Formats: sequence, C-alpha cells, structure tokens
Amino acid sequence: MSGFTTRPQLSGDFGMVASTHWLASATGMSLLERGGNAFDAAVGAGFTLQVVEPHLNGPGGEVPVIFQAAGGAPRVLCGQGVSPAAATIEAYGGMDRVPGSGVLAATVPGSFDAWMLLLRDHGTMTVREVLDHAIGLAERGYPVLDRIAAAVESLAPVFSQHWTGSAAVYLPHRAAPAPGSRLRNPALAAAYRRIVAEAESVGGDREAQIEAARRAWSQGFVAEAVGEFLSRPVPSATGEPQQALLTPQDMAEWSASYEEPVSVSHGAHTVHKTGPWGQGPVMLQQLRLAEALGTGHDVREGVSADFVHRVTEAAKLAFADREAWYGDPDFVDVPLKELLSSDYAADRAGLVDDTRACLEQRPGRIGTRLPFEPPLYVPGQTPEDRTTGEPTVRTTTEAAEPRGDTCHVDVVDAHGNMVSATPSGGWLSSSPVIPALGFPLGTRGQMFWLDPSSPNALAPRKRPRTTLSPTLVTREDGQAVLAIGTPGGDQQDQWTFTALLRILNGVENLQEALDTPMFHTNAFPSSFHPRETVPGGLVVEPRLGEAVIGELRRRGHKVEVVGDWTLGRLAAVARDPDSGELRAAADARGSQGYAAGR
Repeated sequence: MSGFTTRPQLSGDFGMVASTHWLASATGMSLLERGGNAFDAAVGAGFTLQVVEPHLNGPGGEVPVIFQAAGGAPRVLCGQGVSPAAATIEAYGGMDRVPGSGVLAATVPGSFDAWMLLLRDHGTMTVREVLDHAIGLAERGYPVLDRIAAAVESLAPVFSQHWTGSAAVYLPHRAAPAPGSRLRNPALAAAYRRIVAEAESVGGDREAQIEAARRAWSQGFVAEAVGEFLSRPVPSATGEPQQALLTPQDMAEWSASYEEPVSVSHGAHTVHKTGPWGQGPVMLQQLRLAEALGTGHDVREGVSADFVHRVTEAAKLAFADREAWYGDPDFVDVPLKELLSSDYAADRAGLVDDTRACLEQRPGRIGTRLPFEPPLYVPGQTPEDRTTGEPTVRTTTEAAEPRGDTCHVDVVDAHGNMVSATPSGGWLSSSPVIPALGFPLGTRGQMFWLDPSSPNALAPRKRPRTTLSPTLVTREDGQAVLAIGTPGGDQQDQWTFTALLRILNGVENLQEALDTPMFHTNAFPSSFHPRETVPGGLVVEPRLGEAVIGELRRRGHKVEVVGDWTLGRLAAVARDPDSGELRAAADARGSQGYAAGR
C-alpha cells in the first residue's frame, strides 16, 4: 500500500464527529465544546442535516440509531415510522408496486421523535440548544452544493407544474439555485421555533420540555398541518392526484422505541446492527460468509480480484436472503438464529464458485420453510416477458420518478459514549413540501411488496424493511470501539462491509479504510421503485485497476466502471478504551463529508 490518504485521520481525546456534511460535523463539535455529550452532538447534527442536505433527508423522514452509553450495552433506537392504519394491499387498487413518488408511499415521519427520545434519555441539553444551529441555517441560509443544485434543477418542472409548496422553497426566484448560492427555508425555521416555544412554555424542566416538543410534533400543530395538507388529493411527480392514507391519528399513535441490536462476533470484536426491519443483518450474514470463505485476511495488501469476487458472490447470497426472509419482526417470524449461524454460512459458502459469477437469485431454505422469491424487474426486457415467467422491464413513467438518498453521522466523546445514525427520507424529491411546515413527507412505503406472501408485504402499522444501516462495534470486554456507516440505499451494507472488513483485519488508519476502492452488486431487487434487478451486475471504481476489472469480467461479472471516487460517503469514529484515544475519518467522495474533533 502507498500510505496515501485523501485526508488525515483525526485523533484526540476530547470528542469526534464524522458526518456527510461539514456543517453537521461542525454543529456536533460545537455542542461537545459547549459541554454536551455524544448524544447531544448527534441530535444537533441530525437536525442540521435535515436543513443542509434536503435532497438526502428531511424532517418527514426516518432514522435508525445504534448507540452505547458509557458503561452500558449497545442499543437500537428505531426511528422508522410505520405504515398508516389504512395502508392495506387492497388500498393500492391493483398496483403491482407502491409508487416511488407522492403521498401514497408516506409512512409516519419518525426522525423527530427518535431524536427527541435520544435527547431525553441520554442527552444533557435542551430542545432549544440542539435545534439552535438548524434554525439559524434555515433562517440565514446555507450553501447550495452542486448536488443540491442539480437535484433541484432536475425537479424544477415538477415543482413549477405540480408542487407549488416545493417551488416556494427551492425555486426562490422561479429558477433552481446556482451552486455556491445560499438557500433559506423560513417555513421550517418557523416550525422549529414554534416547537421550541411550546417546549419552553411548560417551564424549566428539561425532560418536560422535550415531552412538550414531542407532543407538538405528533399531536399538536405539526400533525394538524400534515392532516390539513393531506385532506385533499395531492399530485405525484407526474401530476397524478393521490389521496394519502396517512392521518394525524397515525402520527399520534406512534412513537420511536428502543430494542436490542442483532449481533455477531467476528474475531475479537462483535458487530451490532438493527433488526430485520432494516437490512442490517445482511452485513452480519456477510461477515459469517467471509469467515466461511476465508475472505479478508489479505486486505492489507489491497483489493484483489479474488477479494471482490468472493465479497460480491457472498453479498448476492445474503441479499437474496434479505428478500426471502426479512421484514418487521412484529409481524413476521424472521429466522435470524438460523440465518446468522455458522453452519448455515458454511452451507451457503459452498455455493460460491471462485471461477464464475452467479446470475441467479439463490435464497436459502430454512428447515421446511420455503423462501419468498420476488418478481424480477430487469432493464431491457419487455412487459410481455412477465407472462412467460421472465423478468419485467420498468416503464417510462417509473424511470422518471426521482428519489433521494441518505445521510450519516457518527459521534464519540471522552466518556466513551458512542452513536451511529443514518437519517434519510423526506427528500425534496419525494413529495411536495407542506407550505405551513417547510418540508415534504417521506416515501419509505415504496419498500413494501404488494405480494402478501412476502415477509415485507404491506400491512397496517407495519415498518417497511428499510435500507438504513448504521453499525456499532464492540471489543471482547463489551466496550464500544467503532461506529461507521454511509448513505447509499442497498449499497450501504456493501460499502461499509468492505471498509469494516479492512478495519477488523488490521488496517488501523480509518481514512485509509474509507479511501479503499469501492464496488457493489445490484444483482438483487432494488429496495426502491421500480425495484429493478441487474443479474450479474457489478459496479466498480476504476482504481481497482484494469487487471482486476478484466479478471472480474472474465469470471462472468457484468462490470460497470463508474467515475472514480463516486461509490459511498462513509464516515467513522473510533475509540481505544485503554488509552482514551479517539479517532475519526470522513469520505472525500461527494466533497462535503468531514470529520471534526480534538
């Protein structure tokens, strides 16, 4: 290895924040400097991300959080809202997929309540303090990055013709903002100022203020504004009117909740993920398969064709199991014990051919239970192919529907508190901005299948099986040593896995691990409308090298070489419990993620 890194790894002993936007990292660090802990910093950074990355997340979205309080055990905070009470398969009127745009795919907005619950139970600061930076940026304006400008430019016709609330915020001069300009969101700032005022109206008790803020959101003026906006049909991105299923009652009856993580050991460490309402256990299956295949021991020497091939083939098996078995465990029996066992991984590893890429979907069978096998929608084939049992192509309308992406933030403080969170949803591209609130609802419901035989089938008050996947790692004595994650939909547990495998196998420099050439497969159904599959598909950065790429093609992978430094936007923080040293790194990809600390 050359030893080159795009940025230095940060080190210190006070606190570290790494996120997908420098303003969020600065917010988190500011709160640490003011005496807050890692939880205060994560909450403040999360609210800042909603303002400065509106194409990637928003208040109408969701957030899963994995954390460990100093001296405690790892925990998951589920900020994934559920489907509306009226959300039945029949309510979608014969559609074969939940739409990717508009209010029909809205689930209960989950991020606000989750952040407030984390603040109440583990933070030290007030509602005003953690919202201060986000309010200021929304009022004064924030810098428009190239990607925001491009996203708004592509959506300008939709905003102008159909989504007037979005046009009011994102087309301030009847045109998309130029890169480098500043964009304000006064409606969102006013909504958050009102929440602060209602919180402080109950007196000086911090927890009482937080509870008042939660009520203002789920039962007060925010829910009322959502209900008023949805009381009549709302146009989708194509202008088709949709009558939403979400109601204020759905918001009032849901709250974020804590649960145990799903975990597996890997060498001297244990890796913790969300339950199967997220795709997190996929990474744990990948770790088991890596052990069975002997993958990872040579990663210090670089990324070889053998490494990429084995990781890719193992990912295909794990993601096939995701589609076959994963869903909200409150509704379906997900056989995680079997899926995460070493014996199951050994059997599955036997399917990997080191000489050839597999082009089939191969979910595993669990005992006498048969796996769900979803339909495959493959680009380039005609809709008539479906009658012959072959995959189906997307339509022009489906291809036109935009979607956003995701953010990530990791924080560690000197006390040993550690947080990993992946906020997403409620994108400016997902549905119209609610004028009274300054933000759109989310479209996470598009991840449900409308086939009742799927474990991820739509049902009332159910969590969609999301892609959001933060990661926490502990060492043998149970102390947290690493938090890591990335945006990227289905790719999150592929890009993070590549970096994590390097870290767990001896790459000590976090920035070096994040800078490694990335790759991913899309040879399984996408979680997002129109749910496409590319059999044998492998997307790579050119830094893998011509020899590696050529060998992968020789083995049958359908390799797509994309631009360099384009796959992933990883962030990570680490702590050495013995020395107290803290470290952090953030991906240079995207040119906006940064780490801060001292």
